[in-house]
Amino acid sequence: MTKVLFICLGNICRSPMAEAIMKKLVKDAEREHEFEIDSAGLIAYHQGEGADPRMRSHAFTRGYRLTHVSRPIRSIDFDIFDIILCMDDSNWDKLHRLAPTIEAENKIRRITDFCTVHAVDHVPDPYYGGEQGFENVIDILEDACQGLLNELHE
Repeated sequence: MTKVLFICLGNICRSPMAEAIMKKLVKDAEREHEFEIDSAGLIAYHQGEGADPRMRSHAFTRGYRLTHVSRPIRSIDFDIFDIILCMDDSNWDKLHRLAPTIEAENKIRRITDFCTVHAVDHVPDPYYGGEQGFENVIDILEDACQGLLNELHE
């Protein structure tokens, strides 16, 4: 079983969206038994909250249900998960500072490394932006998660 953890700052927009997309892709491919998928944040500010209502709304119109409850990353996550995917350079830097070992650091990847359609180097945080920002995030994450699934299939 491959264990995948998506990380963003607060775990209310980007990472729960990536989690939902990946779960749907895995389910549609009838490969649910091969994966454990979760998401977490780098800060605990939103701990216990559901996803941002704007992200939930945009997700719903695209066929996704965001049911994840925000939680901060834990030290044990570096042991549990096989791949830890971050959304931007700030997430990358913080995860590397938190990683307890070189082996843990080697699990950290940028989600955009798996994009095959979008030429981007990060997933922008839509929290302070407008409606199009949420749509853009979903577009990028759909591309990246499909690329990730394809790579993990090889």
